[in-house]
Amino acid sequence: MPFKSIFRDLMGKNGVDNKLNQLVEQKCGVGYGNFHLTPEGSSSFPNALVQESLWANLPPELLLDIIGRIDASETTWPARRAVVSCAAVCKSWREITREVIRTPEECGLLTFPMALKQPGPRDSPIQCFIRRERETSYRLYLGLSPALSGEASKLLLAAKRIRKATKTDFLISLAGNDFSQTSDNYAGKLRSNFFGSKFFIHDCRPPCNSAIQSHGWSRKRISAKRVAPRLPICNYKVATVAYELNVLRTRGPRRMNCTMHTIPISAIQEGGTAPTPETFSHGLDEALSPLTAPGGRKEKSVSNCIFQTKSKDLTGNSSEPLILKNKIPRWHEQLQCWCLNFRGRVTVASVKNFQLVATCGPSESVPASEQEKVILQFGKIGKDIFTMDYQYPLSAFQAFAICLSSFDTKPACE
Repeated sequence: MPFKSIFRDLMGKNGVDNKLNQLVEQKCGVGYGNFHLTPEGSSSFPNALVQESLWANLPPELLLDIIGRIDASETTWPARRAVVSCAAVCKSWREITREVIRTPEECGLLTFPMALKQPGPRDSPIQCFIRRERETSYRLYLGLSPALSGEASKLLLAAKRIRKATKTDFLISLAGNDFSQTSDNYAGKLRSNFFGSKFFIHDCRPPCNSAIQSHGWSRKRISAKRVAPRLPICNYKVATVAYELNVLRTRGPRRMNCTMHTIPISAIQEGGTAPTPETFSHGLDEALSPLTAPGGRKEKSVSNCIFQTKSKDLTGNSSEPLILKNKIPRWHEQLQCWCLNFRGRVTVASVKNFQLVATCGPSESVPASEQEKVILQFGKIGKDIFTMDYQYPLSAFQAFAICLSSFDTKPACE
């Protein structure tokens, strides 16, 4: 149901004040084409003006009904930007939006930027695809494939590969043209060792209060002269991706293991939960992130939203980290190749294709059903086009970083 129609229906008016729509178009770019969410920290939102308007004084019950119906009706992008527009009106609207919006684990939808660092749904994966635009540029989109999604594809994350003498860095950003580690768009990075056999995933934000107590976070503080004093930038090591060395140079599929330092193995056991960042901070005076065009063109913005995190671990006990391994393919005699069942999501044979499942730790057991469940799958469907499907307990950011490791050269592993 259109945004205005909901107001007409609920308020019983034939003509609805278009003040909200004008405000949203000016500050969030709702009148434009297709968008994706990226944060900016440059401009400020005139909260005082809106707070004094009639929109800020609507009864909470009415607001809850309005935003709830918008959330239920607009489930795909770019129409879902209407939900973001509601949260960008004023503080009282953000409070109600905070109550209505659920995490991807609960609803399977991606709405705000922090949803990219929240665990995916438990029952069915979120289907995305990766486009390799150049040898050094990669973009993650929400959708089944470029052909099916078309112009409605929503850019989630972008990465840029930077080769150095002894390592390779993949800088991950919320915007397609801004990869500065001092920017508000910076999400994290993936770093490899010299041989390309081990990769380290770094998050720009501190992890939740994970149940894993023994891991020491790797922090690299950037010079204070390059960073705004209100938000010091650090890199926290949250996962390690290791590829098995192929010393004998035998032909066959790659073997990989992923140690998720911030996700306890208890998260996939019965009654377990994965640490989940909050969508909004408790202090909701900060405005929400703006919408930006797919080409990186910045629209008129709302001020940057600073997020806080919380842990959903209920026991507080120390636990082993979750370890993922690639599912071993079987040899097909007739086709003379290694095969995996990607359920139609992968159509081109490639050494980069893989499926990740949970494996038992040294002292922890994993239910047999969980060991067969594919948590992340990645594969090629065309020239420079790859599918990426992920689900709980991985987030879109973690899944994208793991897939990026498959693109790097591995002379000692192949």
